[in-house]
Amino acid sequence: MEVIEFKARIKDGNIRIPEKYKTKTADSVKVIIISEKIIRETDIIDDLLANPIKIHNFSPFSRKEIYDRF
Repeated sequence: MEVIEFKARIKDGNIRIPEKYKTKTADSVKVIIISEKIIRETDIIDDLLANPIKIHNFSPFSRKEIYDRF
């Protein structure tokens, strides 16, 4: 097995192999994709921070109420 590394753009789901590597590849190759774009998945907290739920007559706890002991 020979390892060949190059950068390429994906166009319509296809990756073009540069001419200089075409003679070094066979009909079947193993492809490992390492994307340079970081895709961050959002979770429910991200969604709530971006789109808070609006509640009528809502008022957050005061500092005293937060730290008040029963």
